[in-house]
Amino acid sequence: MVPNMTVENKDQSVEHFLELIKRSRRGKFKVYIGMIAGVGKTYRMLMEAQALLRNGIDVKIGYIETHNRIETESQLPGLPIIPCRKLFYKGKELEEMDVQGILHSSPEVVIVDELAHSNIEGSKNQKRWQDVVDILNAGISVISAVNIQHLESLNDEVQRVTGIAVAERIPDSIIETADEVVNIDLTAEELIGRLQAGKIYDQSKVQTALSNFFQPDKILQLRELALKEVAHQLERKINAEVPKNIKLKEERFLACISSNNETARNVIRKTARLASYYRSRWIMLYVQTSTETGNRIRLNKQRYLINNMKTATELGAEVIKLKSDSISSSIIAIAEMHEITTICIGKPHFNIFQIILKTAVFNQLLKKLSASAIDLIILS
Repeated sequence: MVPNMTVENKDQSVEHFLELIKRSRRGKFKVYIGMIAGVGKTYRMLMEAQALLRNGIDVKIGYIETHNRIETESQLPGLPIIPCRKLFYKGKELEEMDVQGILHSSPEVVIVDELAHSNIEGSKNQKRWQDVVDILNAGISVISAVNIQHLESLNDEVQRVTGIAVAERIPDSIIETADEVVNIDLTAEELIGRLQAGKIYDQSKVQTALSNFFQPDKILQLRELALKEVAHQLERKINAEVPKNIKLKEERFLACISSNNETARNVIRKTARLASYYRSRWIMLYVQTSTETGNRIRLNKQRYLINNMKTATELGAEVIKLKSDSISSSIIAIAEMHEITTICIGKPHFNIFQIILKTAVFNQLLKKLSASAIDLIILS
């Protein structure tokens, strides 16, 4: 018997299937991102085009902007170019990428520079990124490039860093549709060296550039934005495409402290350093037993606990305080709940009587950890 299906459900099912078909026919999209002009995005695109051409791929240049840079222009010979269309605008003859020419030529891959470019008035699309969408939907793969300051969501941040409002912007969703996002990175010193050597702009423009975008502190902040964006896109792609059971597990640390002030401070600081090294989240856990309730613990120890929790918060930790007489079970429960990869505890300072009383806690913890993939670090 055929199950009942409403007209609306049928329509949704058809739309979903059509969307799958469109995606399978859509061209692949690769974007080179840079922190600033002159890092070598266009050069890298042309190098890749040459490599594709040598391997028998039908690749053509849809639009390229070399800025008369000798290194970049050296990569042009041999690459087929789809001529730009010429338009008259405000009494001047200007050139725009010929989208129809690209669609008619139908190469396997097309190089499209200056993704954030605004088209001349009267063009089919206002923005070049919209042209790229049309090309991708026609089944043609696109390799493009853009600087981080053109990303819409970063506009305010870029203006704060540089003092310049960027007019030409692209929506974040365009980068999110890319199959591959590659960061072209240089240090501030390398970039300024290229600028001063005349490899980015004509010598007459060098001093102006050094007074504006090309300042070490601004370059460093733009570089950070570019690196974060590419890392974000990589993480998004991993979450979407890599099965959870085989993807690399993110490091997460759990710092377990007691009311012992010296040991607690040491555990907090060393765990914070580990988390900083791995760029990971971390949690500080204090399990308050019935022997350490407010009326049974000395005031100085209470102050130390409060101060240590404050320090952990300042160092980026999420602070958790539990009441339980089962310390090991509480630690394991929090570790499993927050997908902790490494538990950090202090080296126990036992006297002869405490050995008898407290060894069981560590034995229980070790026994429970042996059945899991969680690591244990005892900090000296």
